[in-house]
Amino acid sequence: MTAPHLAPLVVALPKGRLADQTLELFQTAGLSLPAGDNGRKLILSSADASLHYVLAKPADVPTYVEYGAADLGVCGLDTLRESRRQVYEPLLLPFGHCRLSLCGPSDRPDTPLRYASQPRVATKYPNLTADFFRVRGVNAEIITLSGSVELGPLVGLADLIVDLVETGNTLRANGLVEVRVIMETQAVLIANRAAYHLKNGAIQQVIGRLRAATGHGGSEQPDEQALSKRLPYPE
Repeated sequence: MTAPHLAPLVVALPKGRLADQTLELFQTAGLSLPAGDNGRKLILSSADASLHYVLAKPADVPTYVEYGAADLGVCGLDTLRESRRQVYEPLLLPFGHCRLSLCGPSDRPDTPLRYASQPRVATKYPNLTADFFRVRGVNAEIITLSGSVELGPLVGLADLIVDLVETGNTLRANGLVEVRVIMETQAVLIANRAAYHLKNGAIQQVIGRLRAATGHGGSEQPDEQALSKRLPYPE
């Protein structure tokens, strides 16, 4: 009698650098990677058919995972917090480190924050930005952009911006500096809540291999309060 066929785990990956870093980590962990030249395909099967990789827009990864289109996913903590999606976070990954920061013009970085009754803030992260100002009692006007938010203060659209900062070179090149760090971020492995229980054996195997490859012991247990945690707003 043949063994029952196990459905592959579906892993949602963000297009771009995080996907490359994730696949490199998966390879180090001994997990099967997509086979051959897949060209422009958005769904890739691993060589041993144990995993299917879905290439998605980074902001969409938490949505694919929450709704069960993917069992697992990799995204930035910033993306996950902004999305408000209800997923488990079994493991932080050792790449994608940067910070989400409030930034302003270098000649008057925090003047709008201190003195404007309603500072205008341009960002790709309206939810996290609104949270930041709400806890401070500041009635900020949030302007959501999808492109280079550094343009906001330069063209008079906004007083401040909230954006990801890695080296700060882009900020300095455009006459901006960091005013506050809103949150530190890095890549995180996320899991669909139902799949975490229904496919626990297969998912734990992936987590275990990734944990061994990263050399740290990240929590095996899903964080059911994840959406209310890791939102530091240092003064």
